[in-house]
Amino acid sequence: MIIDKHTVALISIVGSSLDVLGALYLAYDLLGGEHGPLRTLTRGVTYGALFGTGYGVALGPVFGLTSGLAHGITLAWEYSRASRRRPKPGFWYDTAMSAIRGAGFALGATYLYGGTFGATFGALSAVGQVIAYRAGVRPTIDYQPATRPRLTKHQFLAAVNRTIGYIAAGYISALAAQQRANALSIGVKAGLVIGVVTAIANACTPFIEWGADHVPEKRMGVFGLGLILAGFALQSVQYWLALLDVSIR
Repeated sequence: MIIDKHTVALISIVGSSLDVLGALYLAYDLLGGEHGPLRTLTRGVTYGALFGTGYGVALGPVFGLTSGLAHGITLAWEYSRASRRRPKPGFWYDTAMSAIRGAGFALGATYLYGGTFGATFGALSAVGQVIAYRAGVRPTIDYQPATRPRLTKHQFLAAVNRTIGYIAAGYISALAAQQRANALSIGVKAGLVIGVVTAIANACTPFIEWGADHVPEKRMGVFGLGLILAGFALQSVQYWLALLDVSIR
């Protein structure tokens, strides 16, 4: 039996991430409080897992990991601001959030299609998101926590807009990377995946936000312990492979 070394590395990275998250959840008594860090952390984990799983299933685990991490960090911060009814941020804040998500897409796309494609795709993504922010299209549009999923008209149109934008970005990036033969198919695949995942996430947002504002703090320690044990198990895979003499290439 032979296992790819990238797969082993990815498993270990996921395990380490779970360990860190578990340790933070164990410190729930220090991180709690209304609209406190515990709620921001809950948002980050939930949105990161949602986007990472969606992108990972369609575009591969590396793309899912990088884009999921970027979305988790940025959306946790943005939705935490929205939950506190803070005013809309300025240009540089929007640029920073767009750049982080663009970097996540760039890293994942580089793994799939090469450095030129990844750099172009990430740059177009960041610029496109800044333009959308300035036009009033942002993740927190129609923000309203609820006990059930909901997709508003504005959120649906935002997902459609994102689909079209990323089809164009994927197409242009493929041309820049000298992949003319597959440029259209790459662009359509990237746009449809990102658009569909965005629509699903938008529909789930009201429920996620309601859950984040009703975090059962006294149960987070148990959840954190579970994450640490899961992380330990995943990090142990590489050692079990060596112990069982499984080949890694």
